[in-house]
Amino acid sequence: MEGTIYSLIPAVLMLLLVVLTRRVILSLGAGIVVGALMLASFNIPATLQNIWTKFYTIFYSEGALNTGNIYLLSFLLLLGITTAFMSASGGSRAFGRWAVQHIKTRKGAKLVPVILGIIIFIDDYFNALAVGQVARPLTDRHKVSRAKLAYYIDSTSAPVTVISPISSWGAYIIGTIGSILAANEITEYHALEAFIRMIPANFYVFAALLLVFLTVFLRLDFGPMKTHETRALETGDLIDKRKGKVPGDLNDEFTEHDNGRMIHLILPIVFLVTGTIAAMIITGIRNTTGGVDILAVFANTNVNISLFIGGAISVLSAAFMYIAQPKPKSSISQVSWEGIKAMLPALYILIFAWMIGDIIGGLGTGEYLADQFNQASINPSYLPFLIFIVSGFMALATGTSWGTFGIMLPIAGEIAAVTDANLVLPALSAVLAGSVFGDHCSPISDTTILSSTGAGANHIDHVMTQLPYAGLAAGAAAIGYLLLGLTGGVWLPLLLTLIIVIVAGILIHSLSPVKENKKPYIQPKG
Repeated sequence: MEGTIYSLIPAVLMLLLVVLTRRVILSLGAGIVVGALMLASFNIPATLQNIWTKFYTIFYSEGALNTGNIYLLSFLLLLGITTAFMSASGGSRAFGRWAVQHIKTRKGAKLVPVILGIIIFIDDYFNALAVGQVARPLTDRHKVSRAKLAYYIDSTSAPVTVISPISSWGAYIIGTIGSILAANEITEYHALEAFIRMIPANFYVFAALLLVFLTVFLRLDFGPMKTHETRALETGDLIDKRKGKVPGDLNDEFTEHDNGRMIHLILPIVFLVTGTIAAMIITGIRNTTGGVDILAVFANTNVNISLFIGGAISVLSAAFMYIAQPKPKSSISQVSWEGIKAMLPALYILIFAWMIGDIIGGLGTGEYLADQFNQASINPSYLPFLIFIVSGFMALATGTSWGTFGIMLPIAGEIAAVTDANLVLPALSAVLAGSVFGDHCSPISDTTILSSTGAGANHIDHVMTQLPYAGLAAGAAAIGYLLLGLTGGVWLPLLLTLIIVIVAGILIHSLSPVKENKKPYIQPKG
C-alpha cells in the first residue's frame, strides 16, 4: 500500500475524525493504528511492534538519544515552569494592571500579538511560544478569546518566517534553492537573490497577514471564531470550559504573590529571548565550516538546543526572583510541578503528531502526491496554481511545511525549468505558499500545536477557528496564481490577491457587523 492512493487513508481518516469528534488525541490515535496496520499488512503483532517503534524512536534512534526531540519537549516543560513562576510571583497580575492603564481598548490588545509576531521572525517555534507568553496576560484582560490569540500567533509566525532570509526557515530554503538552481543549470541569479525575488510571489503569506490586520481593525469574526469571541465578550470565558483544561493554562492552581511587579514577568522573557538568540548564533557559528556569515549561521544553527538553553536560563531567573520575594506563598516544587502539568497536554499531542507523521512518511503519502503531480500533463499557465494546491494538500496531510519543501521544491523547479524557465521562481514561491497554507490547516502540524500551546487555547478549537481565515487567504492566493500563470507578471496578481481579501473582508463585516468595545477593561474587585 506504500506509495499508492491507499496511503492517503490514515491522513484522511484522522482529519475526518478531528472534524467530527473534535478530540485530537482520539483522532491521532486512530490514524496511528490504521497506518501501522497498513504498514504491517494487517499483522497484529507486527502492528503493535511498529507503534512501539514509532514511539520510542522519538526519544532514541540509531543507537543514540534523539536529542532534537528531547530538547524541544524539555523546552515546553521549561516554558510551563517559567510561566508558573511568573504567575506565582505576581508578575502576570502586575502586567495586567499596567496593561489596563496603558492599553485602553480591546483592539489595542489584539494588535500587540500581531506586531510581536511580525517582529519576532527568527524561528517559528520561538515565535509561537514567546509571543503567547508576552501577549496572553494582556489579551486575557481585554477578553480576547484564546482561539483568536492562537490565530494571531499562527498566522504571523510561519508567514513572516518563510519570507525572512535571516531565519531558520529562510536559511533552509535558500540552501535548497541553491541546489535546485545548480541541478537545473540556472545561472542568472544566485540562491539569495532568487529568494528575495520570490517574496512578492508568495501570495498566501501577504493575504494571510492582511487578513490578520483586518480582523484587528474590523473585528472580522466569522465561522467558529465568532462563537468564541462572542462568548469571551459576553461571559468572560476565554475558552470553552466544557472541553477541560488546555495546554499552558494554570487555572489558578496556586496563590499569586501580592507584591509582584512587572519585572517578574518581563525579566524572564528577556532572558528567554536573549538566551535563545545567543544560543542560536553560537551553535550556528560552531556548526559552520568555512566562511561565517549571517545566512550560514542561521542555516547551521541548532534551534531545539537553543530553545532549551534559553528556556533553562528563563526558568532560573524566574525561580530566583520568586525565591527572593518575602514569604513566597507556594513551594518551588509545587510551582514547578503545576507548570509541568500545564504543558503535559501539549506534549501528548506533539508526540502523537510525530508518530502519525512518521507513519504517513513510511506509507509514502507525500511521494504519492508528488508522483501524481509529476506525471500529469500540465499546461504551463496553470503550473503555479496547481503547485500551490498540491503543496497545500501535502502539508495538510503530512503536517509538515519543511517536509513539503523538501519534496515539492525540487519537483516544482525541475518542471518549471523544462516547461518555462520564467516560471521557476513563481513555481518555487507557490510551493512555499501552499506549504504554509496546508500547515495552517493541519491539526498535526507542530507549529499549529505550539501556537495553540503558546496561546493557552484548545488545540482543535484553534484549528477549526483558523480554517475559514486560511481558506479565504488561500482562495485569494489561488486566483492570484492563476493570473500569474496567464500574464507572467507578479505585482498585478499580488495586488488582485490583496484586493480580493479586502473586498471579502468588507463584505463579511457588513453582513455581520459587531461594534468593538472601546471602553477600557475594568478589573473586578477582589
